Amino acid sequence: MELQKMNGHSRDDGFDELAEHEEFLPHKTGAKKEAHFTDFEGKTSFGMSIFNLSNAIMGSGILGLAYAMSNTGIILFIILLICIAILSAYSIHLLLKSAGVVGIRAYEQLGNRAFGPPGKVLAACIITIHNIGAMSSYLFIVKSELPLVIQAFLSKHENTGEWYLNGNYLIIIVSALIILPLALMRQLGYLGYTSGFSLSCMVFFLISVIYKKFNIPCPFEDGHHNLTSFDDHAFINGTDDHCEAKMFTVNSQTAYTIPILAFAFVCHPEVLPIYTELRDATKKRMQGVANISVMAMFVMYLLTALFGYLTFYGGVESELLHTYSRVDPLDVLVLCVRLAVLVAVTLTVPVVLFPIRRALLQILFPDKPFRWAIHIGIAFCLLFLVNLLVIFVPSIRDIFGLIGATSAPSLIFILPGIFYIRIIPEEQEPLLSRTKIMAACFAGLGFVFMVMSLSFIIIDWTTGTSHSGGGH
Repeated sequence: MELQKMNGHSRDDGFDELAEHEEFLPHKTGAKKEAHFTDFEGKTSFGMSIFNLSNAIMGSGILGLAYAMSNTGIILFIILLICIAILSAYSIHLLLKSAGVVGIRAYEQLGNRAFGPPGKVLAACIITIHNIGAMSSYLFIVKSELPLVIQAFLSKHENTGEWYLNGNYLIIIVSALIILPLALMRQLGYLGYTSGFSLSCMVFFLISVIYKKFNIPCPFEDGHHNLTSFDDHAFINGTDDHCEAKMFTVNSQTAYTIPILAFAFVCHPEVLPIYTELRDATKKRMQGVANISVMAMFVMYLLTALFGYLTFYGGVESELLHTYSRVDPLDVLVLCVRLAVLVAVTLTVPVVLFPIRRALLQILFPDKPFRWAIHIGIAFCLLFLVNLLVIFVPSIRDIFGLIGATSAPSLIFILPGIFYIRIIPEEQEPLLSRTKIMAACFAGLGFVFMVMSLSFIIIDWTTGTSHSGGGH
């Protein structure tokens, strides 16, 4: 894997900075080709890299975006989504520029260059905590949705307790038969094919959401009770708009939208590993991968939120699929969508696992060459831990809400900003230069997001209320 190759670069601090920077320049024709900060040439194509990064961005939060739009209105939601997408692309630009100057393509080693060993450990810990939370959220979807899908395929009207309808058994089976074999691949680039299939499943989900907009009348009927869902769910999202689209609205839930959207664009731990394995890697080429991936997810997020909201308006629930099930629990299309979402989140777990393994390798085995035993052992232990969390921790949403409120702003705003300020030499960019001031403001914005998110969680805990929303 790419990490062991990167480990040696923590010892390259004595190299001349210009010489390192020149490694990014194209080699002259006929000259001997040298490795770009790694001891192998990246073999992943531009398209496959886009699939991998897009899959890393795409999270379970897409199911909560219609709910978020219902709490902001269409115009405000679009403005916020555009701002977060631009900030995410800018954050990746800071990471790539920092990596280009010092010749490092590992998030943890950027932390080491910026702040020494404490910076390396801090970055590794934040990546590990955030991605374990993301993996757990995906497996929670498998735990809750897969039994329902199997039950529907078997034409069972209720769960009668068979083992194959037990979500705990099912996540163990899925982890062992699907996720673990994919996680054992040595290079992240090989997952481009599964990432492409995962994204196609989410495209099917999006097409179904658009189709259902024109097939579900408003007000819709509750498939369980033959009552309009607005009678008992009108205030699910704090609004009372039955069949009227709001362009701009503010309510008690509006403040949750920014953290939800920020978390939906977190992909930064995967950026540098994907950069390492990119064929003919240059900063410009990788920035192109990032820009296309962010733009593609922006379009998917916007269309999903818009058509989901325009289908149910004030009756939309925090998990969009649940709302469709209330209309018609036996709808074949909704069943297929559930299956597609299950496939998508299952195939995303291995992509998220790679950065955790890299972070652990950077801390525990910084100078060890690649060993299959360590590679396999870390993957197995991580999946074992995540399965335990999903099975035994009942209040996992609150726990990972707290993790997400601290790790996501750190990865997308704070760390890229402060790494850039510390790594870019002052003779190249003075401390009071426009770019470093912008990076400082960017990091400050992350602190604001963190404080705001933590405040909402604490308020929820102290008041005893539960405000749900999509997480990445």
